[in-house]
Amino acid sequence: MHLKINNRFTAELPADQDETNEIRQVSKALFSYVQPTRPSEPKLIHASKEVAELVGISADEIKTEEFLNVFSGKEILSQTRPYAMCYAGHQFGNWAGQLGDGRAINLTEIEHDNQFYTLQLKGAGKTPYSRTADGLAVLRSSIREYLCAEAMYYLGVPTTRSLSLILSGDQVLRDILYNGNPAYEKGAIVCRVAPSFIRFGSFEMLAARNELKNLKQFVEYNIKYYFPEIKGEPKEQYLQFFKTVADTTREMILHWQRVGFVHGVMNTDNMSIHGITIDYGPYGWLENYDPNWTPNTTDSQNRRYRFGNQPQIAQWNLFQLANSLYPLVNEAEPLEKILESFIIDFNSDYKKMILGKLGIVTPAENDEEFIAYLESNLQLSETDMTIFYRNLNKIRKGDSAEKALQAIEYAFYKPEEIKEAIKENWLLWFTDYLKRLNLENTSDEERIKNMNSVNPKYVLRNYMAQLAIDAADKEDYSLIEELYELLKKPYDEQPEYEKWFAKRPDWARSKVGCSMLSCSS
Repeated sequence: MHLKINNRFTAELPADQDETNEIRQVSKALFSYVQPTRPSEPKLIHASKEVAELVGISADEIKTEEFLNVFSGKEILSQTRPYAMCYAGHQFGNWAGQLGDGRAINLTEIEHDNQFYTLQLKGAGKTPYSRTADGLAVLRSSIREYLCAEAMYYLGVPTTRSLSLILSGDQVLRDILYNGNPAYEKGAIVCRVAPSFIRFGSFEMLAARNELKNLKQFVEYNIKYYFPEIKGEPKEQYLQFFKTVADTTREMILHWQRVGFVHGVMNTDNMSIHGITIDYGPYGWLENYDPNWTPNTTDSQNRRYRFGNQPQIAQWNLFQLANSLYPLVNEAEPLEKILESFIIDFNSDYKKMILGKLGIVTPAENDEEFIAYLESNLQLSETDMTIFYRNLNKIRKGDSAEKALQAIEYAFYKPEEIKEAIKENWLLWFTDYLKRLNLENTSDEERIKNMNSVNPKYVLRNYMAQLAIDAADKEDYSLIEELYELLKKPYDEQPEYEKWFAKRPDWARSKVGCSMLSCSS
């Protein structure tokens, strides 16, 4: 492989002077050099030709032993020194102090077609930031991460990408539900690709330790390489940096809400400065529409990271980033203004987004009530979010409210409940909806085309990922390939894959891996 190496991060930012790979507190440094744990018998399960091409690797090179060795951590690319990043963060709203890359190792930065990418292995072994863990990952969590990042990309959601999924050949001990029943599982490594893996927590760490010289250097490094359009006096640049991060974060959360994605662990160390989705742990897809749902077992009591709370948590996390930048700005008001406008702008964008999912272009005075009534109805009886919005494309302007309700009936988990008051509520809403559609200038055909471009037919439901995991445990990787191909065209009809346009099956309602997951999942 002939990758164009350009290690800006390690060349320009302070390194940990201690090069022993021991668990410890690391100060006055943004990273530590580490070596991945050598896997005993790596085996390639899947690789993305599209992502390989993105970083300058050909389809033929994917098949080589060098590719397998490099992206399993067995071999180090020449002119590179792998490293783990040092950062802190708030976890579930509480300050957690130093965290860092506990099971991620950055191989290198590369340049291709005038774009820069960081190649990172997840599950490649212990680092100084692994705390009480081993830095390894298991096959089930690796399959979930590998497939979901690519699924999100093709849905149009800002995200890291997945290059490869490789078995290590080693066994890894895990307690899947944190209930005192550990068992050995197959180890695996995913290679993730992003402009960088810099998080809000990197800035929190420097500010908390009062390393203001490093903080200033780090912010200026980020502006120089990732936000070169930002100009002006230093203070103005810092504020513009914060506003840009807030704007891209808002856009990312809006996409999450559009497709029904629940991250599950929105700690500040899992928030990217690029406004991209990172760290696919206990994520889930909203199946029945429930704003209070979270896939994370650790969060089951307080539901801090529930679907309906993601915009507010993003703002809270941005508040922590603002606190970290404050020592450079020395003025609270401009930072507060950006934070205040975050939710105002989000609510405005959210309204437009939902109207877009409904095929409505022309706004009206009662939009908020209209949307609130819909979201209330979606909770009256279990209603599949993806199927409901997608099947709105069956409705025509001339339909009756009754016929419109029949068009989306497949979305109901318990259709027998749609009677009396529940049915009456739906008929009232569809009456309003049809009136709105008839005020639009667009034809049914044009409206449906627009709706189909924002309402996916296929998403990576947890039960689908679990089926792929169960098959892979038996060394059958065909389902990984099938889902990978399916999820590359989530807005297309794909009649050959119609079986995946289905509600969550009953067996998946409470099965481990399908409804709730732990942070190590």
